Amino acid sequence: MKNRIAVLMLAALFTLPALAQTTTTAPAAAAPAASTTTATGKQPLTIETKEGFWGRVNPFARKKYVQRQLAPVAGRLNELDELTATNGKNIKDVDGRAQAGIKLAADKANEADQHAIDAGNRANAAQTTAQQANTRLTGVETAVGSIDQYHAVNQAEILFRPGQNILSKNAKEALDGMATTLKNQRGYVVEVQGFSSGKGQTAIGNSQKMADAVVRYLVLTHEIPVYRIFVVGMGNAPKTDADGKPVRINGGRVEVSMLKNNLDQLASSSTPADQTQAK
Repeated sequence: MKNRIAVLMLAALFTLPALAQTTTTAPAAAAPAASTTTATGKQPLTIETKEGFWGRVNPFARKKYVQRQLAPVAGRLNELDELTATNGKNIKDVDGRAQAGIKLAADKANEADQHAIDAGNRANAAQTTAQQANTRLTGVETAVGSIDQYHAVNQAEILFRPGQNILSKNAKEALDGMATTLKNQRGYVVEVQGFSSGKGQTAIGNSQKMADAVVRYLVLTHEIPVYRIFVVGMGNAPKTDADGKPVRINGGRVEVSMLKNNLDQLASSSTPADQTQAK
């Protein structure tokens, strides 16, 4: 009898945990569905609100029961880890592309700034060149405007004896002194006017012969180009004194005048501009 009672108590002792396990694993009422999904795209895990014989903590829970309860949580944790890793990689990729875009934009901006600086330098150089050209053009216009305006720079009077057209020693020396100043000169002409006493065509012919004698000496001795010499026989035209009154003289005379324009000034003003452009 005692043995049977002991067996029954032992059986009841092993039966209680089983009943508690059965009660605990009974399906619990599902929690109300969340209105939104989680980051993994799935519904949130349900929480068992029903308490068993041992309450929410079952000291006699089996290993399979624990694993069955923890398996969904572990799965969700793994999914969250994967999602976190994917988000981190995406963020890193986006950040890398953003940094590359910012660097590209900065490089383009620097290149545009350099182009702007180069364009500004070229504009300044063009403005300087334009100013130099304008200055040169102004000088050229001034020189060209006065290129046909000659002014006397040297004069000489050659005297002849009546009825002669041969140059004396003094006449040659006077012509030599004038011709020496014409070496390497440009923009000049020589005006030769012959005057003779007498009347009519005879005086004109004599004055022309005396002027021709002066021209031959200048051309043959000093190699002055003929195209720079202008000759005219004035005959017995009177000479004017300091007061502008006509004065007639005996014998013959030739007035030689060297006239210059601004051609030398034009050449000197254009040479520096040409050298500047050549540099």
